[in-house]
Amino acid sequence: MTTTTQLGPADLERRSALRRMKVLATSLLVVSAVVFAVAFALEDRYPWLGYVRAAAEGAMVGALADWFAVTALFRHPLGLRIPHTAIIPNRKDEIGVSLGEFVEENFLSDEVVRSKLATFSVADRLGAWLADPKNAERASAEGAVMAQGLLRFLSDRDVESLIERLAREHLFEKEWAPALGRMGSELVAADQQRAVVDALVEAAETWLAEHPDALDAVVSTRIPRWVPGFARDFADDRAHRELNKLLQAVKEDPEHPLRLAIDGYLDDLTDRLQHDPAMSARVEQIKAEFLESPRLRSFAGQLWEAAKTTLAEALADPASELRSAATSALVDLGARLSSDRVLATKIDAWIADAAGYAVQKYRHDLASVISDTVQRWDARETTEKIELQVGRDLQFIRINGTVVGALAGVGIYAIATGVHALLA
Repeated sequence: MTTTTQLGPADLERRSALRRMKVLATSLLVVSAVVFAVAFALEDRYPWLGYVRAAAEGAMVGALADWFAVTALFRHPLGLRIPHTAIIPNRKDEIGVSLGEFVEENFLSDEVVRSKLATFSVADRLGAWLADPKNAERASAEGAVMAQGLLRFLSDRDVESLIERLAREHLFEKEWAPALGRMGSELVAADQQRAVVDALVEAAETWLAEHPDALDAVVSTRIPRWVPGFARDFADDRAHRELNKLLQAVKEDPEHPLRLAIDGYLDDLTDRLQHDPAMSARVEQIKAEFLESPRLRSFAGQLWEAAKTTLAEALADPASELRSAATSALVDLGARLSSDRVLATKIDAWIADAAGYAVQKYRHDLASVISDTVQRWDARETTEKIELQVGRDLQFIRINGTVVGALAGVGIYAIATGVHALLA
């Protein structure tokens, strides 16, 4: 399969310059032929024209020889399939392979890469560039675009399966009870449960304030029917007040008996989680039931969907905390790279090692890009492209050949004439 390309403005300009040089080189050949014809016809009448004829003859020979040589590089001269002509189109693939091997051997080597990187500090340049907030913001924006593309590329089903598999491997393989017991014991020892109790008490107070009749059905339904209505109302009101007093006392007294009872219950629970086989078995049963239910996959899907939506929105918003934090982090990194020579030296060494490793491991693959690309090119277009690049200079070879041929012709004729005169 070959690829075709259209000529750009620069190539069109080169084509025009090449045509002008071809016209000039061909004109010199025509002039040489005309001069040769005139000198040859008048040489008997004017003997000195022998030198002119020899110069013109040599010029024609040189011009024709160089025209043939230059033309043979790109096509068959006069359409004749002479061996070893049209070299570039016929050997395009071999030229591509040779070019790839040349690049591989002379440029893609660990020594060349390391010597080039040693001439400047990548960390310094990167640090100076990132230290500019505009550049850091640009880098952050480009990273956000790449991350959004990655999010769109990822399969929801694959990610959900990964989350489920990781959860099974790292969350469900080990027994839960001992770990929960140890974690709960540490939290209780640090009095972290008190904040939870305070939150529950405040929530209960708020709920009672918003639902003053909530206890009516609970208390009244337990009083015998023969009790008068006012007594029922009194009981309901008393229960409501007593519950509020209890909640207020618990909130104000850090050593309230209810708090101490909760602490004791939690101490006992955490101890049983760590040492009671029956409790451990119960927790494992709950875990097994959860693993067998569709809730785990549903949880993985909900977790990924929520994370993906939140991340996508943050990446798309230039003013989001994520983008702002990324930009700020890049600016800080740039400033640190510029000021911390130890860090910069380590990064330069790491980059050199990474580049050297990449070149050593993938040099052939990188070089094959050249040969593979050349192989895909159309032979005619490849020839045209190369001729446009170097053809103008090759026409100078034709011109120089004409001039050198003329000088050689007249020189040979002068030497031959002088030798002939000496021998006569």
